[in-house]
Amino acid sequence: MSTVEHGFPNQPSSLAFDPKLRIMAIGTKSGAVKIYGAPGVEFTGLHRETATVTQIHFLPGQGRLLSLLDDNTLHLWEIYQKDGYSHLEETHSFLLPGRPGFDSANSPPSITRVTVILLMSTCDVACLGTEGGGSYFLELPSLALLEDKSLYQDEILQSVPEDYKCGKALGPVESLQEHPQDPTKILIGFSRGLMVLWNKSTREVEHLFLGNQQLESVSWERSGRTVVSSHSDGGYAVWSVTEGSPKTIQPVTSTIPYGPFPCKAINKIVWQTCESGGHFIIFSGGMPRASYGDRHCVTILQGQTLVTLDFTSRVIDFFTVYDTEVEEEFDNPTALVALVEEELVVIDLQTPGWPTIPAPYLAPLHSSAITCSYHISNVPLKLWERIISAGEQQSPRLSSGNWPIIGGRNLAQEPTQRGLLLTGHEDGTVRFWDASGVSLKPLYKLGTAHIFQTDCEHNDSLNQSGDEEWPPFRKVGCFDPYSDDPRLGIQKIVLCKYTAKMVVAGTAGQVLVMELNDEKSEQMINVAVMDLLQDREGFTWKGHDRLTPKNGSLPFTQGFQPAALVQCMPPAAVTAVTLHSEWNLVAFGTSHGFGLYDYYRRNPVLARCTLHPNDSLAMEGPLSRVKSLKKSLRQSFRRIRKSRVSGKKRVNASSPSSKVQEANAQLAEQAGPHDVEMTPVQRRIEPRSADDSLSGVVRCLCFADTFLRDAAHHGPTMWAGTNSGLVFAYALEVPSQEKFSERSIEAVLGKEIQLMHRAPVVSIAVLDGRGNPLPEPYEVSRDLAKAPDMQGSHSVLIASEEQFKVFTLPKVSAKTKFKLTAHEGCRVRKVALVNFASVACEDYAENCLACLTNLGDIHVFTVPGLRPQVHYDCVRKEDISGIASCVFTKHGQGFYLISPSEFERFSLSTRNITEPLCLLDLNRAHDTTCLGNCNFTATPKLNQANGTHALQGSEANHSPASNDRTPDEHQASFSPTPVDSPNNSIDTPLDTTGEITAEEVKDYLVPSEETERNLRNVTEDEARSLGILIK
Repeated sequence: MSTVEHGFPNQPSSLAFDPKLRIMAIGTKSGAVKIYGAPGVEFTGLHRETATVTQIHFLPGQGRLLSLLDDNTLHLWEIYQKDGYSHLEETHSFLLPGRPGFDSANSPPSITRVTVILLMSTCDVACLGTEGGGSYFLELPSLALLEDKSLYQDEILQSVPEDYKCGKALGPVESLQEHPQDPTKILIGFSRGLMVLWNKSTREVEHLFLGNQQLESVSWERSGRTVVSSHSDGGYAVWSVTEGSPKTIQPVTSTIPYGPFPCKAINKIVWQTCESGGHFIIFSGGMPRASYGDRHCVTILQGQTLVTLDFTSRVIDFFTVYDTEVEEEFDNPTALVALVEEELVVIDLQTPGWPTIPAPYLAPLHSSAITCSYHISNVPLKLWERIISAGEQQSPRLSSGNWPIIGGRNLAQEPTQRGLLLTGHEDGTVRFWDASGVSLKPLYKLGTAHIFQTDCEHNDSLNQSGDEEWPPFRKVGCFDPYSDDPRLGIQKIVLCKYTAKMVVAGTAGQVLVMELNDEKSEQMINVAVMDLLQDREGFTWKGHDRLTPKNGSLPFTQGFQPAALVQCMPPAAVTAVTLHSEWNLVAFGTSHGFGLYDYYRRNPVLARCTLHPNDSLAMEGPLSRVKSLKKSLRQSFRRIRKSRVSGKKRVNASSPSSKVQEANAQLAEQAGPHDVEMTPVQRRIEPRSADDSLSGVVRCLCFADTFLRDAAHHGPTMWAGTNSGLVFAYALEVPSQEKFSERSIEAVLGKEIQLMHRAPVVSIAVLDGRGNPLPEPYEVSRDLAKAPDMQGSHSVLIASEEQFKVFTLPKVSAKTKFKLTAHEGCRVRKVALVNFASVACEDYAENCLACLTNLGDIHVFTVPGLRPQVHYDCVRKEDISGIASCVFTKHGQGFYLISPSEFERFSLSTRNITEPLCLLDLNRAHDTTCLGNCNFTATPKLNQANGTHALQGSEANHSPASNDRTPDEHQASFSPTPVDSPNNSIDTPLDTTGEITAEEVKDYLVPSEETERNLRNVTEDEARSLGILIK
C-alpha cells in the first residue's frame, strides 16, 4: 500500500557517491539507506538494527554499497535486477572480532571500533581503520577478514623517531587514503597528527609526515605528489611527496585560513586540480571559535577567490563531482554536493560566482514547518503552466550546470494526470509541489507575510553581506525554520482549479481570498472584519491580537495575489474553510463560529456564533498558558470520575473471574433502556457532555446544490459541523450570474441537527439521487463531469468521530449508518469520498468513503450503503502527527508526514499507483556470487526507513475496485441497494432510538403545521425501522 517517500530524509548521518554510476546514497540515524539517481530512480533499504549509519561507501560501478553502523557492524548492500526492475537488498554483514592475543575481558571494547573505511580502487578489498590504531583488511564482496594483512600500531611505531613518540600512543586511525597513482600504497593518518605512507606489498613505512596538531582529514592531490591535511586548530598543511623525498617529511606550508584567533576544527578537506589553472581547496568547518563558532560552513578556495557557504543546519558531509578517468591529468570538478542536516545543496563549480543548481527532488519540505496540506487531482494544463511560469519568474536560474546525479533509468510510465500538492507553513508561505510522479518537485512559493505588519523585514538586510565582511559568508539553501510571528502560520488551504481562485486561512483568523495573475500588480487590499461572537455577552478573548494589514497600495509579483482579506474576530485560528467559485462565496470557521463572505461584492453574508455558554476555554487562544493547565486538570479529573463510576474494565477471558464479570457486564447493559438493540460486537459509547471544552469549534464546511426547503425545489445550501455534534444547514439565495453585481446573497437557517452522542462532526457531503457525490463548481458546465441526478431524492452523509450516517433530504430522516467506534473501538480522524477506477474495465468506477482512524487504520466503505470493503494498516497509532497530517486524493492515494521533512505516499487503488520503477545498468567484473539469479523475496521498497507505519493486512492487495471481477459482477457487488431491500441486511444495525429524535431536528423553513406533520412521520418511520437491519 505504501508506495514512495517524498521529501528529504529525516536526520541524515552519512553520504556517498558512485562516480561511475552517477548515483548518490544517504544514510540516516534510523538505519535507513536511500539511493538516488536521475529523477524517478530511487531505492530504499532499512537495516534490521535501528542504529545510525555512520559511513557509507560505494563499490564504484558495481551497484554495491558498504555501510557502517554505530554498533560497529558492517553491511553489504546490492542492487540487483528482478522482473525487469532493479531492487536493493542487504546480502552480508560483518562484525570485526577482538584483536588476537589480547584478553577481551580486560581490553577496552573500542579497540576494534571502526573509525574509517577505505575501499581500494580494485574494489576487491576494504581497509578498516580502528580506534585502537590498527588497520584491518576485508575481502569484497564476501566480507571475509584477511587476518594475515592486518596492520597494528606496534608495527608502525618501530619506524617513528623516539623524540616524536614521547611515550604516547598515536591515537585512533582518522584517515585512510590510497595513493592515486600506486594502489599498493596507503596513507594512514592517526589522530595525534602523524601520517604514514604504508606499502602493503613490502609491509614497510615509506614516509613519515610528522604533524603536531590533532589530525581531522587527509586528501591526495591527483598526481600523488602533494598531500593536504586538516587539523583541529582550524588549519591545514600541505606536504610534498616526491621520489627523492626523505623518509621523514615536514609540511611545505601550514595555514589557518580564518585565523589568527582560535578556530574550530576543519572536519574534512579536499584538494582538486583544474585544467584552467588554480586548484580547488574545499573544506568544512574552520570558523573563528568566538565570533562564528555557531555557523555551519563549507569553504571553497581557488587562487585568490574564497567563498564561505553558510548553511542553516549542521554539515554532515560533502563530495565533489569530478573526472575520475585514470588517463585524465586533471580533476576538473564540476559540482560540489553538500549534505547538511536539513537539506541537500549542489553548487555549480563551472559557472562564475559558483551559483546553486536547483534540485529536481530531495527538496526540504520543512524549510518552514508544515502546518497543513491540500491535494488537487487532474489539474488543467493552463493552470499548471501559469503556476510554473510564476515559479520561474520567482527564482530565475543562475546556473548553466546540469543536475549531476543522473544514474539509472526511470521506467515508470508518464503520469496520466497532473497532481498538485500544496503545503501551508508556519512562516505564512504556501508551497506548490508537482506530485504527479515519484519525485516531488517544487513549482512555486506564495508568501503572505508581506501583507501584514510583522518583524520579517529585518531578514533581508541580514542576507546581504557587505563587501568588506570577513569571512565572506554567502547564505545557501532554503531551510529556515524560524518564523518571526506564529500568527502567520497557514491553517487551511482550498483552491479552485477551474477559476484559479484560492483561499488561504491562518492562525490569527486571517482569511485571504487570492486569484492568479500573470502580471505584476500594485493594489490595495480590501479588508472586511467579521465578528463571530455576534455580541455574545460574557466572553472576553484572552489570546493573541490580530495581524495588522499594511496600509496603502502594495506591490505583488506574478502569481497568486490577494483580492480580499477577511479578518475573523476574535482572531482565533481558522479551523475549516471552503470555496464555491461559481457562487463567489467563501465559508470559514473558527473555535467561535462560522462566517460566509461574498468576495465578488466584497460583502459579508453571514456570521454565526457556535459557542456553548460553558465554552470559556475557547476564548483563551492557542498560545495561552492558562488554557493548557485548566484543560489538563479538567481532563484528569474527568478521567478519574469516569473510571470510578462507569469504567468498564477489559476482562481476560482465561481468568477465573471473567465469567462473573461478564455476567455483571450483561446485567449492566440491560439496565439502560436505550441499549435494547445493541449487538454483542458493539461497545458502549459514553455520550459526551454538552459542556465539553471547545465544543463550538467548527470542524467542517461544505456547499451543495440540493433539496433543503422541500422535495420539489433544490437550491444552493451551506452546511457546517461542530465539535459538539451539531450540524447547521443554511439555504442560500444566490442571484444569477448576470445579477451578481445588483443583488446581494442571503443566507437563511434551514435545519439544525444535533447528533445523539455529540461526537465531533468530521465531514459533511451531499449525495445526489444516484448516491454519487455532487460535482465541483464548473465541472458540469465545462463538460468535465456528469450532471448530478436531481430527480431522485438527495441524501447527506455526516461523518462524526464515532460513526457515519446517511440522512434523506429534505426530511433529515436516518437512512443508514455504520458505528465505527462501536464495531472497531477507534475514532475517525480523516474522511474523504474517493473515486476508485477498475483495472479490468476502463469505464467502470465507483465512489467510496475512505476513513483514517486514530489507530492509524484505513477503512473503505461503499457509498451510500456504508458497507465495509477493505481495511488496511497504514500509520503507526503512536504517530499522532502523521495521522493528523494525512490528506487523501480524489483517486485513492494519500499523503502523510512520516517525519517533519518527509511525506509517505500510499495507494488504496490498484489502478492508481505511484512507485519508483527503475533500472540500473551494472558492471560487476568481480561478481563471484551471481546475486542477480538468486531467489530474493524482495520488493521495490523494504520496510520503511523510519518505521512509522506497519505493513499491510491480509487484504492489502485488494482494492475496492478489484480487477478480478467483470463489470457485471462489479455492479452486483457494489450497486447501492434500496434501504428497505431484503438483500440489504447484514451487520449494520440501524439503531435509531435515542439518536435523531423529534426535538433534535429543527426545521426553520416549513410552516409550523407541516413541521408537526413531518416530525410525526419521522417518528413513525423510525418506529417501523427498528426491526430492519440496514447494510
